[in-house]
Amino acid sequence: MLAACRALTLAARSPNLCSHHPPRPTWLARGQATISTSEQAAAATNRAEASLKRFWKTVGIEHRDDALTVTLDRRPLRTPSGKSLLIPRNKRLVATLIATEWENQETLLKPHALPMTSLASRAIDAFTDEKSKREARSLLLKYLDTDTVCYHQNEPEALVALQEAHWKPLLTWARSEFGIDINTSDSLLLSSQPLETLQKLDQVMAEFDQWEMAAMERATYTSKSFLIALALVKKRLSVEDAALASHVEVNSQIARWGEVEDSHDVDYHDVRRHLGSAACLLSNM
Repeated sequence: MLAACRALTLAARSPNLCSHHPPRPTWLARGQATISTSEQAAAATNRAEASLKRFWKTVGIEHRDDALTVTLDRRPLRTPSGKSLLIPRNKRLVATLIATEWENQETLLKPHALPMTSLASRAIDAFTDEKSKREARSLLLKYLDTDTVCYHQNEPEALVALQEAHWKPLLTWARSEFGIDINTSDSLLLSSQPLETLQKLDQVMAEFDQWEMAAMERATYTSKSFLIALALVKKRLSVEDAALASHVEVNSQIARWGEVEDSHDVDYHDVRRHLGSAACLLSNM
């Protein structure tokens, strides 16, 4: 994410990405340093802070090539690979959210606060050709064999209740919607999902456009569940419902033992930020 942020920053500074290269740190072998470790650390920190400081005054949205682009001081953002970060005109919400992310970078750039920028860049850089889509589908389908939604426990009662509320309806929907069998288990052992199921779900993803693929990827990695991600992309689950489904086990532990400060609360917001960005990327407004 940090690399993406730096690349986007350089792109915004200059319309020619290839003519600028970020400074590379020089590492000295142990015993060869000519200045103290503390001085090196301070110098590295100063360089990092200088490179991540806000350098633009205005953020805008302009029409370019029959699409929308976010600009910093009238210079369009580019993706980490150097492509123009162009958003379809029917996704003005996405462009608005990206612009808002950059406007809210008040002093120093905060990479974690650019979820829409990174996600839109991923859609443009990784999912515009069939080979990349096919490779991504193969990786995502591997999550189905270890999908948290398919592993149920018989105790404690709080966990069983959450499984019934959030996982069983999801399994029922997937089986009915796509006409597939999905194996579940009440132990740590679970055989692979049927080949026909994997083939069917691969066909479903093959029909996704680049924005749906990027959303599917982020939602799967965030929720650790292929089925939760698929339901979010297919708009069967809201962001909040998807977040709750992905945190069934955690929420059961919180109900029993209480919340761990600076852990559970941070994860709570992080999951919703990433799932929310995925849902927003699917918006056509």
